[in-house]
Amino acid sequence: MPLHRRASQWLADFRSTSWQVRGKYVGKACLHLLNMACAIHLFSEYIGRPSTMTGPSMLPTLAHDGELVIEDRLTWRLFPERLSRGDLVVLQSPLEPGRIICKRILGMPGDIVCVDPTGELAPSTEHVIVPKGHVWISGDNAAYSRDSRVYGPVSMSLIQGRLLARIWPLQRATIFRNTATLLD
Repeated sequence: MPLHRRASQWLADFRSTSWQVRGKYVGKACLHLLNMACAIHLFSEYIGRPSTMTGPSMLPTLAHDGELVIEDRLTWRLFPERLSRGDLVVLQSPLEPGRIICKRILGMPGDIVCVDPTGELAPSTEHVIVPKGHVWISGDNAAYSRDSRVYGPVSMSLIQGRLLARIWPLQRATIFRNTATLLD
């Protein structure tokens, strides 16, 4: 039987039932939808989710517009000590609390970092020690990035997750690996 006939038959059967049976069916359907919405919310908030990236601050790692990435939120919550220099993180902006930003970690707690290696916002000889519970973040495109050079060390409590992979556009699909090396 074609789908449109099955649908019209189901609708006719539904209309011929009592209001009590219809109410139970609609109630169950609403509960299933509510359960699904809760499951999607919990998964995207605590496990991971796809996000779109826009803005020039992470060029050339991320395009200016139209890229879809996967955020890993679970690893950060369970194992915050696995966060390291070179990781791409998603966090709340320290300047605009409702805004979500993506930056690269350059300094971990206790590290001594150069405030601005470019010398544009601060002398390139100025250094700072990253305090406990904070990180030093930077955009890959320093000329178009507001980052720790502007607002200093960022509290780790603002971090929401780590970028895991780029999934769109397909020709640029990639798993983000931390290739940072430590020089003494």
